[in-house]
Amino acid sequence: MSEPAAPTVRTSRDDDALRQRLRRWLADRLPEGAEPTVSELSSPSASGMSSETLLFDATWSDGQEGGAFVARMAPAEADLPTFPTYDLSLQARVLGLAGRAGVPVPAVRWLETDPAPLGAPFFVMERLSGRVPGDVPPYVMDGWLKDASPEQRRTLQDRTVAAIARIHAIDTAAEDVSFLEFPLPGETPLARHFANQRNYHVWAAEGEPSPLIERAFAYLAEHWPAEGPAVVSWGDSRIGNVMYDGFEPVAILDWEMAALGPRELDLGWLVFMHTFFQTIFEAMGQPGLPEFLRGPDVVRTYERYSGHAVADLHWYETYAALRHAIIMTRISRRMAHFGQGEMAPDPDDRFPHRATLEAMLDGSHWRR
Repeated sequence: MSEPAAPTVRTSRDDDALRQRLRRWLADRLPEGAEPTVSELSSPSASGMSSETLLFDATWSDGQEGGAFVARMAPAEADLPTFPTYDLSLQARVLGLAGRAGVPVPAVRWLETDPAPLGAPFFVMERLSGRVPGDVPPYVMDGWLKDASPEQRRTLQDRTVAAIARIHAIDTAAEDVSFLEFPLPGETPLARHFANQRNYHVWAAEGEPSPLIERAFAYLAEHWPAEGPAVVSWGDSRIGNVMYDGFEPVAILDWEMAALGPRELDLGWLVFMHTFFQTIFEAMGQPGLPEFLRGPDVVRTYERYSGHAVADLHWYETYAALRHAIIMTRISRRMAHFGQGEMAPDPDDRFPHRATLEAMLDGSHWRR
């Protein structure tokens, strides 16, 4: 077993004051005389560095009503948010869209766009029961998934890919999905997605852009992939954002990166995010889970469930590595802000998968 890691600081907000404000807000949303009570707030400890996630129980009407809930709120500007904007309305709306399509997602109970009640916009979902593969410590190193049998891990992998195929089956002709489009120049949804990531790097770098990230942008632009029809892309399609009952997904979580784009956006992210953890621990002499979430296996499973061919997955894995490098650059700055690390002098060293991205660009990663 690994030693417990120091808790990651995500916010400077005061939980007790926030709980009282949440109780007052809930009282305004319920019938007169409901007199709600709200438990102490907690946050998931094994993952999450972007939106603030608050877990709480609430009861009202003399304990006759209530339940377990999750509030997702935008982080305070003073806490160096991971992303430049947090569209909570978009997240709540896409959850409703996914739920209507049969994707396992929590039901949204309330959306509050006014920042006044809690200091930031937020929405409240029903809290489901299950377990999530952890980031801290990473699931490749320790925990229930590492302890599972190869057959159980393959079940989890296949069912997760099936859930992604279900997301991509959302009927974009029957549903209004225009709110998922980036209002940026570009002839296709992928081109606009790409432009958004360029803007994100400029913002996250704060005047210190990574030469390696810039090289990756140039490489990907030069080797642009074939594009199929755009689908609803979950965005943050990794197993750390899935709640499981046994090895079956019961909740697809964290939709703040949702957008329109090719199917391969989610598949490349799914494969790369395992590569991210796996290569770090291989470099430390740890075995990890080398047979888990391999690209060819994911492609075969997805094609079986979706009926659609997958193309240029290596391009999308590289794009995922680039995108995650920008995120980790911002998280590095954020952790320094909270006194939990120091910024590396070299911008290329501000994300831990520098060697992986370099290997993807020179082609050696695929020959391992």
